[in-house]
Amino acid sequence: MQKAVTAATVVSPAPVEPTLIAPPVGRPERSGDRLKAIGLMVAAVTMFSCLDVTAKYLTTVTKLPFAEIVWVRFLGQFMVILAMLGLLSIPRLLRSAKPWHQLLRSCLLLGSTAFNFLALRHLRLDQTLSIQFLAPLMVALLAGPILGEWVGWRRMIAIVVGFCGILIIVRPGYQEFSIGMVYAFICVLGYTGFTLLTRYVANRDPPDVTLFYSLLVGTFVAAPFAIADWVWPADRLTLVLMLSIGLWGAIGHYLFIVAYQLAPASTIAPFIYLQLLSITGFGYFVFGDLPDIWTLAGASVVIASGIYLVHRENVTRQQKRAVADADSAPASATLV
Repeated sequence: MQKAVTAATVVSPAPVEPTLIAPPVGRPERSGDRLKAIGLMVAAVTMFSCLDVTAKYLTTVTKLPFAEIVWVRFLGQFMVILAMLGLLSIPRLLRSAKPWHQLLRSCLLLGSTAFNFLALRHLRLDQTLSIQFLAPLMVALLAGPILGEWVGWRRMIAIVVGFCGILIIVRPGYQEFSIGMVYAFICVLGYTGFTLLTRYVANRDPPDVTLFYSLLVGTFVAAPFAIADWVWPADRLTLVLMLSIGLWGAIGHYLFIVAYQLAPASTIAPFIYLQLLSITGFGYFVFGDLPDIWTLAGASVVIASGIYLVHRENVTRQQKRAVADADSAPASATLV
């Protein structure tokens, strides 16, 4: 996992670790790798959909304590990551150049996850996901004043259009108010801060250190609250679902990492939005829910804005690379 890093963000109802893994240095990209990366990304977001439908089932059907579900989600993934990296690696994983930033980032992930699970109690799966597609737009908007990564006028228009898409979904004043929408927006704010901090620490800590820290607060701070309200699962199905909730996240993260190792973000990031298909399917088969026309229309606007942002970032990156190559060409020629 210790390779050169770039920032890549995935948006999911269950906030996803923006893993910081770059394609292997020196290996040319092949068309077969692109297809594999796309397939792995689709599989990853399907795992994240499994996580969310499991969380919704546990919170709304089995009625297990909320703190217990949140803690089990973090504990399960923490145990999987620890099994992969080994107990002896813990001292190294705790050495961070920015430990307080890492801990704040971990707190934001815990808060974002908790408010996501609260939103799932009150909203359909597709509604929650569609609202949380706002996160990459928020990151693009706030990256300028916070990180100095300013967007141009084209991307600013895309951000405004994306916000209009959210208004189509929420329709303030035209539908009954749901506290779940407030929870979903708080989740988006928490995840936006989490992503911005991820970009900040990306070049300061190795990716496995960042991944380890992201689970610390959720695993240890949430433990006393979960244990105080602990209720043992009443049947085998509930037990299996509890054990699986962390596993879905761990598998999704792993597939996500490998996808970004095989292809650049501009190739596979648009396929993240296919999660709306899997989450809608799960919502129908498990809960009998179908998205309404307003959610579909608003989600289409937000998704189109997000894909355009990815396109413009790719264009801007290529332009900067071309300018850098042009500036270095005379010096290279002189050296030769």
